[in-house]
Amino acid sequence: MISKAFCSIQFLLVQETFRNNAVKKFWQHFHPYCSASAVDRMKFCVKEHWPDEILSRALEDICLEKSYQEKCVFVLVHALQSYEDRTAKRKLKAVDCSSSLMPRYQLMVSSVLLTTLPLSFPEILNVYFKKKLEELNVIMAGSYESDQLGNHEPFESNNASDWHCGMDIDGQEVSESSFLVKNIGKVVRDLRCLGFTSVTEDAYSSAIIWLLKSKVYELAGDDYRVPVLRCVKKWIQAVPLQFLHALLTYLGDSVDYDSGSSGLKSPLASRPSSFPGIGVPSEALVRWHMRLEYFAYETLQDLRIGKLFEIIVDYPESSPAIEDLKLCLEYTGQHSKLVDSFISSLKYRLLTAGASTNDILHQYVSTIKALRTIDPTGVFLEAVGEPIRDYLRGRKDTIKCIVTMLTDGSGGNASGTGNAGDNLLEELNRDAETQENADYDNHANVDEKQAWLNSESWEPDPVEADPLKGSRNRRKVDILGLMVSIIGSKDQLVNEYRVMLAEKLLNKADFEIDSDIRTLELLKIHFGESSMQKCEIMLNDLIDSKRTNSNIKTSLLKTSQTVPGKEEAEISHDILDATIISSNFWPPIQTEDLVVPASVDQLLSDYAKRFHQIKTPRKLLWKKNLGTVKLELEFEGRSMQFTVAPVHAAIIMHFQEKSSWTSKTLATEIGIPMDSLNRRISFWTSKGILTESAGPDADDHTFTVVDSMSDVNKNSIANERLAEYQMTEEEGESSVASVEEQLKKEMTVYEKFIIGMLTNFGSMSLDRIHNTLKMFCIAEPSYDKSLQQLQSFLSGLVADEKLEMRDGLYLLKR
Repeated sequence: MISKAFCSIQFLLVQETFRNNAVKKFWQHFHPYCSASAVDRMKFCVKEHWPDEILSRALEDICLEKSYQEKCVFVLVHALQSYEDRTAKRKLKAVDCSSSLMPRYQLMVSSVLLTTLPLSFPEILNVYFKKKLEELNVIMAGSYESDQLGNHEPFESNNASDWHCGMDIDGQEVSESSFLVKNIGKVVRDLRCLGFTSVTEDAYSSAIIWLLKSKVYELAGDDYRVPVLRCVKKWIQAVPLQFLHALLTYLGDSVDYDSGSSGLKSPLASRPSSFPGIGVPSEALVRWHMRLEYFAYETLQDLRIGKLFEIIVDYPESSPAIEDLKLCLEYTGQHSKLVDSFISSLKYRLLTAGASTNDILHQYVSTIKALRTIDPTGVFLEAVGEPIRDYLRGRKDTIKCIVTMLTDGSGGNASGTGNAGDNLLEELNRDAETQENADYDNHANVDEKQAWLNSESWEPDPVEADPLKGSRNRRKVDILGLMVSIIGSKDQLVNEYRVMLAEKLLNKADFEIDSDIRTLELLKIHFGESSMQKCEIMLNDLIDSKRTNSNIKTSLLKTSQTVPGKEEAEISHDILDATIISSNFWPPIQTEDLVVPASVDQLLSDYAKRFHQIKTPRKLLWKKNLGTVKLELEFEGRSMQFTVAPVHAAIIMHFQEKSSWTSKTLATEIGIPMDSLNRRISFWTSKGILTESAGPDADDHTFTVVDSMSDVNKNSIANERLAEYQMTEEEGESSVASVEEQLKKEMTVYEKFIIGMLTNFGSMSLDRIHNTLKMFCIAEPSYDKSLQQLQSFLSGLVADEKLEMRDGLYLLKR
């Protein structure tokens, strides 16, 4: 018992001395930083050698003091062990006391330091390791730059000798990088000896993670055309893992798998492979490798998800970024994060009133292609695409934009510079063929062996998948199918295409329709030949028109040659090209009365007579307001050429008879209303061809042709802005009735029936009106409209103040 008391007294003296001297002095080194404000701490962090010098000096002082006290404890232990007691029992107690004295001292050291630990000390360690690792990264980057002069692959070189030479404490040859690792290893070893193992590991772990995150951001940046994941993985092996291998080797913590130190086999035993410059890694290094790779995947994934909207805007140039994101999501499995983040970006940046329908559709198509690369099953496309489809259904011009996008090479852009892939027909055709071949292999055509293989490779849909839609149905959805789902039915898309095709064909100055025929053939693959039959007849009309024009011109030329002087007295028939349409198969054509000049009328009459002779009993009925006229206006030896509508040509040709006309007189001559004349004639005033002045009445104006070319140029410059406005207005006029106008005309027959229903029932919902019309309107014309078409018609009646809508119910306007 005397030995125990003596041991305790001596140990308390050692503890008190360590606390009052070594510990107090150790923490005083860091007191200026710990007591400083946040702003002043930032000043400490930017100092060049802080906290390296202070930390090294503090650790050196306290480790010397600790080493001195350990020698004293060893002397005490030796004295206790040499003490001989007469009884074996008391001797055993003395030996027990001496054997536990050194562990008690180590525990005392760590306990005293941890109980007096300032809150800012982990922060100081974090700053230290960050600075050292940054310095190490700069050194290794310099080595890479010199090695890459003959190597095109980044991070391909591995400077194993730089890392390992000088790792021995007594080594003579030390490289710059290994010298730095050696200094870091000494600090880590000293901190461990003081009991700061956990704090130290947390500090250099967070510093490595911080450096890795910085590297990912540096390599990724805003350039989506270069893959970065492979470079990041190479950098992990080249810098952090090499550093950790050297550090663990220096600290003696590197244990290879082949060492038989333990009878238990680690679950990671099958994981390790040979790392460049390392060989077979230790289990600790493999764990670090897995941890760093996962963090790199997750960091790059979050970075790409945050910029996914911009990445899809740049698709397909941004395909490398999409591939990186796909690999990251396969590794982390955080697909729901992509869905939630991208839907939020869409609602904030795309699905707004300020975005044009064309832009939304282009982004939607790019989204389809990009997400199919990430997820071929289409599960996440369903979740992301639904808000876009819902929003587009509320846009009035959605159908028109979709048709333009499917048929126009410019993708619907007025400038004609659409993105690559905006014209989707060729790609849709390839997708349809591929998908048709893939879906053809159903269960009936698969042999038993292949069926077993398919069943073994089957995987359930992700949790984000809609349970109401099976995987097989999801694979059948192509881009055109998704577009049709926005519209509601393929009939609406076909009708819109038919109207746009008619407008395009009627405005063609030539008969070149090869691209339109090709487009029609591709659309027939998706919608069937019966749906596109009317469109095919329209194209055949132009083919027949070209042939008929040639025959009639040849016939009229032979006739004119047999009558002397007739060719010189009349306008040549060569200037006339007629588009002959089968009106029953074309959309309703906008008609307007127009009196053309006598010479032109005679030309049309001759053409019609010859057509009747060749195509008996068919006759031509001219739509004189449609078509284009090429004019050449001459001014004092100079001329100007225009391509205008027939009404514009009729207006300006009347000024050949006399140079000045009043609006009322000219409107009577041409046969159009005066307000229509004033609107049309402004085209010529905007070009400086005509001048306008006050007429005899307040609502009558006088128009006069200019005298010289200089006046034309002067007036044209003065009215440049007005000319742009007038041209835009004229371009807005259509030769064919729009789908909305046709629908309104077709639905007019049901208007009285709807008003009668609302008179009897008071108020009805849209679904109820739709079902009632389907049930009772079975006679010709039978009701065959969709719910969206009915809603559009009822909205028109509300706008005309015939109906009103309250709480989702329609009722008569009071």
